Amino acid sequence: MNIKEKLLQTHLEIITDKIDAFQEMISQMSLDAQNDAKSSAGDKHETGLSMMHLEQEKLSQKVKEAIETREAISKIDGSRSSDTVGLGSFLRINSIYLFISAALPKLVIDDMSILCISTDAPLAQALMGKRLNDTIVFNGSDFLINHLE
Repeated sequence: MNIKEKLLQTHLEIITDKIDAFQEMISQMSLDAQNDAKSSAGDKHETGLSMMHLEQEKLSQKVKEAIETREAISKIDGSRSSDTVGLGSFLRINSIYLFISAALPKLVIDDMSILCISTDAPLAQALMGKRLNDTIVFNGSDFLINHLE
């Protein structure tokens, strides 16, 4: 398995775990609301339920966003290399390894520290469409694309 395939597998695992955790939180809130409804009444109870409902809506939105991210990442072909930087590119600029996919915490794979950034990130925007050995200026610093796959 190449580095991109490992990155994609790790990404999908992280995002799936995140979706599962959000869905578990939503389920737990629903149970709490049902149990609370059986034992409480009055204005405080109604306020509590409203706040819980708002939190469930926020979590549902996060689940939706994570599912969309997972779908986008699952379309990346980890076995394919590209001549230009785009979604799914694994590259090195100067001494920094980047994977353009989704914004996730830094990953360490095969002893490489890899920053995972989304296509919406300003750095990714500056790199889009560039080729191997192209140079960009970002935040006042020069970056050379010295590896691209």
